[in-house]
Amino acid sequence: MDLELILMQLFSGLALGAILVMVALGLTIVFGMLGIVNFAHGALFMVGAYAGLWIAAQTGSFWWALIVAPIAIGVLGMAIERFLIRPLYGRSPDDPLLLTFGLGYVLVESVRITFGTDGIPFSAPEALQGVVDLGVGYFPLYRLFVVGVVALVLLLLWVALEKTRFGLIVRAGARDPLIMKVLGVDVGRLWLLVFGLGVGLTALGGVLAAPMRNVSPEMGTLVLAEAFVVTVIGGMGSLLGAVVAGLLVGIAVSMTALFAPEMATIVMFALMALILLVRPQGLFGRPGVGA
Repeated sequence: MDLELILMQLFSGLALGAILVMVALGLTIVFGMLGIVNFAHGALFMVGAYAGLWIAAQTGSFWWALIVAPIAIGVLGMAIERFLIRPLYGRSPDDPLLLTFGLGYVLVESVRITFGTDGIPFSAPEALQGVVDLGVGYFPLYRLFVVGVVALVLLLLWVALEKTRFGLIVRAGARDPLIMKVLGVDVGRLWLLVFGLGVGLTALGGVLAAPMRNVSPEMGTLVLAEAFVVTVIGGMGSLLGAVVAGLLVGIAVSMTALFAPEMATIVMFALMALILLVRPQGLFGRPGVGA
């Protein structure tokens, strides 16, 4: 098989993996800090795409959509944590799981009522259309842009979590929130910000993914499954695991689509099963925090 074709498919896998990384990061941050498995995550990804579509239509600018939509949906996520999830803290872990599961359906049906059930195309900005010569073949410029944006977000997130006081508090709170309360940290406010950050990252992934696929109410369903697969493979609560696993799954799906298209949909689940057989806690998860 042509080497250039294989390399192009590899780059396609990186672009797909970049979207998965963005979505899985939001899921991982929320679980690692709050211990909540957010089943509305895929629906919030979809809402982020629709918010970007609406903002782009109102302003005529994809760039405004890329900036404003994640912030707006992040604020929505903070409202969800404050008024819906917070009253469930200290109760059965099943309660927030069931709440977010139902919330996902509410969001999907609300979007169907507002925008209809048909998919809506979302074009990339003119500056990012076309292809670029990578030396081994031509690759869509927009997909390279997606990889670059995700890399920049990862860098900023690493700086925020590793080099700032806020990051120190987040990492400490993820390990022992009770100690943080004893030390006088407003844990409720911290959880609010963390949940908003996780939802905002998911919405950003939705806006970035929108020009690569039609925007539809069902677009979050598969993404939710993919995000859980990536999170489980990387290790529940592990940010490094979310990054590595997201890229790994993206490349695995893309390369399988080239050699065995009929297996592309299930290869990620087979990879997850294999990883769990060897390391139940995932690649970078802590023992006792397995799937």
